[in-house]
Amino acid sequence: MGIGSDLADARRSMGMTVGQLSARTRIREVLIQAIERNDFSQCGGDFYARGHIRNIAKIVDLDPEALVHRYDEQHGGVPLPVRASSVFQADMPLKIRERRSPNWTTAMAVALGIVVIFGVVRTMGGGDTPVADLRTMPVPAVPPPPSAGPGPDSPRRAASLAEGRRRDMVVLQVRAKRTSWLDVQDSTGRRIFSGTLVAGKTSTWKAKTGIRVTFGDGGAVSLKVNGKNLGTPGRRGQVVNRSYEAPATKKR
Repeated sequence: MGIGSDLADARRSMGMTVGQLSARTRIREVLIQAIERNDFSQCGGDFYARGHIRNIAKIVDLDPEALVHRYDEQHGGVPLPVRASSVFQADMPLKIRERRSPNWTTAMAVALGIVVIFGVVRTMGGGDTPVADLRTMPVPAVPPPPSAGPGPDSPRRAASLAEGRRRDMVVLQVRAKRTSWLDVQDSTGRRIFSGTLVAGKTSTWKAKTGIRVTFGDGGAVSLKVNGKNLGTPGRRGQVVNRSYEAPATKKR
């Protein structure tokens, strides 16, 4: 018995078709059929083969790590780790420039030269050197800032804008009663999350105007949308597609 045969037997014992398994794992049916024949050549390498084995094993209630360990034993084992010191070892030593102390002799010589030149200029120019008028100039008064009054930045308008932003948002909270796969997209089709939600875990996603969700097992999760309890979206083992709109979008 190979790894693929064990996965196939577990799937059949759960009464699940290849198509249903493909919908819950997001793995193509052709690739699942090849894996169940113990043909891993279409996986694109050992890294992806291990990921597909883990994904399928979780859905059919088998031990993912045990199956991956069997795969490594049958396909040459896990790659040896690379030491970080060998990767980041410098080829040439770095030379640190020595910090020099300031040359005080040169600085004193320059200062002395400036004093001598200033004395010569004073002697040649006489004692009638003009003196600048250093009387304090009046400083113009700065007008006080305008008092805050009702306007575009008032607290009431800020609260109104915040409320408008909340009404344009959809907040989806999903709690997994059993481990289940789901795919979450916003109203434009941009994928927010796609993967498995572990039993007992709660996740929250937000999107503008709307959220579209595909549940791999409609009876395995419970929902809250914008704080409202919606219960489970479907029956146990049922693949369900649901869309949820923002409150402001529904009134348009």
